[in-house]
Amino acid sequence: MTCAYRVLTTVLVALAVTSLAAPHVMAQQASAQASASASPTADAHPAAPKSIAKPYAIEFRARNAQSYGHTFSIHGRVNAQGKIVNPRVTGLHPATESPVPWMVGHLVAVPSETGASDGDTEDQYVLARFRIALSESEYKKVQAYMKELSAKSPLWHAVVYNCNAFVGDIARFMGLKTPNSTMLMPQEYIDGLRDLNINRTDLAGIIGTPVKVQDAAALRAATLKALEQRSKHVAAAPKPTAALTSRAASASGSTPAR
Repeated sequence: MTCAYRVLTTVLVALAVTSLAAPHVMAQQASAQASASASPTADAHPAAPKSIAKPYAIEFRARNAQSYGHTFSIHGRVNAQGKIVNPRVTGLHPATESPVPWMVGHLVAVPSETGASDGDTEDQYVLARFRIALSESEYKKVQAYMKELSAKSPLWHAVVYNCNAFVGDIARFMGLKTPNSTMLMPQEYIDGLRDLNINRTDLAGIIGTPVKVQDAAALRAATLKALEQRSKHVAAAPKPTAALTSRAASASGSTPAR
């Protein structure tokens, strides 16, 4: 009850402050949803270095937002540096970028989406992470389940079936132990999921292998430092003249944003 009280209190405060601020949990990228359910193929996943015994991974994550945050998963092929290349996102959240379904979803169930929402692929927002290394056959099995789960999860409700519950279903399918409550804050839920499984010795029946990765705080710090350096580099670069900019835009044939 304490966890539920904390979440509901946070929601009421957020709703009282503003009904116009769209939480990151709402921003949806439709193309990412389609890719989340696609099966891995040779074209979509180039051959991984032979030195990696399990060249795929799924990482359960919690990220920051203007509300209380979001729980989701990223998955895909892992390169030699341990980074998931072109990560796909699977996670449950209210449909559309409007804040209205998110707010209504604290009272009644609303239509959901299971692809990426705003901030899911940006490491500077990550609050917690837990990774499972997968072989190609294990990854295909997990992907097939996520596709099936996405197809039968048309609704989101902040209490009845939320992002924690969705991620928990994936984790339990993989044989992992999950926190008892889905009403935990996203960071608490993923930290709990990690703590329950990272040092397990009874791995029979588990799909994949739990692995230790850089903690979320270090990942955020490294990402912010890289972004700062990139910003300084861009600021120091010579600015193109108006004529050059006009010619480049004309040559690109890009469509103006509407």
